[in-house]
Amino acid sequence: MFRKNKEDFICEQCGESVKGDGYTNHCPYCLYSKHVDVHPGDRASDCHGLMVPIDNEAKQGDLVLIHKCAKCGFIKRNKRADNDSLDSIQKINKKIIYG
Repeated sequence: MFRKNKEDFICEQCGESVKGDGYTNHCPYCLYSKHVDVHPGDRASDCHGLMVPIDNEAKQGDLVLIHKCAKCGFIKRNKRADNDSLDSIQKINKKIIYG
């Protein structure tokens, strides 16, 4: 069950200040996230590792970011937000194609 949490945070990867809207689950600048949930919004994970954006995919007309935890290897899919950096999304694509 999803729990809406409206939280602002400082991105641990790039240092940008991010204003949460209750659905924010990653930094819109560098696209990194943090492994804080077991189920969306519950903040029950003990890991707290950085979630690295490793890929993206189209799903039902939406772009979905794929994150992998740098600490435990957990993989999670997150819907792209309207304010996500298109440059950062393109960097993911280039890394996939060119290594």
